[in-house]
Amino acid sequence: MVRTMNVEALENGTGRNWTEIEDYLATIGADQLSHKEIARKLNDDGIVTGWWAQSVTVAYEQMTGRRVPGQDCNGEFSVSVSKTLNGTMDEALQKWQERVGGAESFSAIDISRGPEVNSTEKWRYWRCGLTDGSRVNVNIYQKSESKAALGIQHERLESTEQIEHWRTFWKAYIKDIQSP
Repeated sequence: MVRTMNVEALENGTGRNWTEIEDYLATIGADQLSHKEIARKLNDDGIVTGWWAQSVTVAYEQMTGRRVPGQDCNGEFSVSVSKTLNGTMDEALQKWQERVGGAESFSAIDISRGPEVNSTEKWRYWRCGLTDGSRVNVNIYQKSESKAALGIQHERLESTEQIEHWRTFWKAYIKDIQSP
């Protein structure tokens, strides 16, 4: 089920009552549509648009048992944790690389690919693959003039138990990263 705070956030963000959204979804036969089809209908019909169409679709899928929190529409699980650091994106990337050092594994799962580091004007990226088939993506962006956000997304997990394991692991892992 969708947690009450999620429904409230969706109502606040979309300006629509959740019951109104549910009624609309019933009229379009959302229970027979794919994630993509539901989100497209919400958007095209002007019920909710853009990112909110995706969020409403995920909430609907969770509420109807098509997916559980942390599960994507392909049945895979992922978890994200983040930390805000003082400084620039480049300084945050440097702090992350210092924290990672020459790591060959995370939580006893070996790194199988990477790490790879690249950047765009607005983002810094650090990525690696693990031998269990999962991927670790570190995404860094400039949150304000003096703060950068460092987010870790661990994808291709197999279960909700893995979500909780990795959430705990990554929160502890980034806890000690200090701002420059």
